[in-house]
Amino acid sequence: MAAGRGAGQGAGRGTGRRGGMGPGGECVCPHCGHKMPHTPGMPCMQMNCPKCGTRMVRA
Repeated sequence: MAAGRGAGQGAGRGTGRRGGMGPGGECVCPHCGHKMPHTPGMPCMQMNCPKCGTRMVRA
């Protein structure tokens, strides 16, 4: 009998608690390179660059 192929225990979990990167760091615009400090509780991907309007990414 073959074992089933499903998502077992632990499958799909990120690293660390909640999979976040922590409170520090910077948000960077991938388009123009503008950097700004990361605000705890606000993902960089939800912020728009103040210079060009592109969504920011975490650095």
